[in-house]
Amino acid sequence: MYPDLLLDHFQNPRNAGELDAACVVNVSNPACGDTMRLSARFEDGRVSAVRYKTRGCTASIAAGSALTGLIEGRTRAELERITAADVEAALGGLPPAARHAAALCVDAVKALLKAAPGE
Repeated sequence: MYPDLLLDHFQNPRNAGELDAACVVNVSNPACGDTMRLSARFEDGRVSAVRYKTRGCTASIAAGSALTGLIEGRTRAELERITAADVEAALGGLPPAARHAAALCVDAVKALLKAAPGE
């Protein structure tokens, strides 16, 4: 049902947890009930560290892991261009019923950009 890459992110999540002295946002998907807490630290205009916590389905947990790899080291302008398709590609694809996981990630990035101090 799920691609091997997605299962690897689920079984071996990258950057799980929280960061001290970071910008923290919480987002949820009211349709499925999944939630994500995204913590990021910005230095010199780039994401210098990122962590996530997700409560939800296999796809949402894996998507959070993949998202951290997509945003670490990126500028605000690069974060603005991240799409659900980027998250899906980083997971090796998502079945249609699980595409909400990629949307949750994009919502978290948008919330992060609003909450993080601009440089």
